[in-house]
Amino acid sequence: MPAVGCLDVASREMRMFLTVSAPTQVDQALAATVRRIRVERGDTQEDLAHKAGLTVAAFARIERGHANPTWTTVRRIAQALDVTLAGLAEAVERYKPRH
Repeated sequence: MPAVGCLDVASREMRMFLTVSAPTQVDQALAATVRRIRVERGDTQEDLAHKAGLTVAAFARIERGHANPTWTTVRRIAQALDVTLAGLAEAVERYKPRH
């Protein structure tokens, strides 16, 4: 019997791993909003990357919509942009893609 229980646990752990590891859609609204605010402020990607404690390459991937930043990184980007996290979230929610 213990072997079956072990298989059940391993099976649940594997399903949980697959769920957590599944690729997620990148938030294009966040990427576009960060870029818009940065450009309006007249900052370069390098300026904002350094202020947020990121590499320029990592910041550029986020801004181009090629990476999903962690919660901590979004907070650091908001701080580097001199906006509150709530203000950044509101700007992202108002984002309307161009068609």
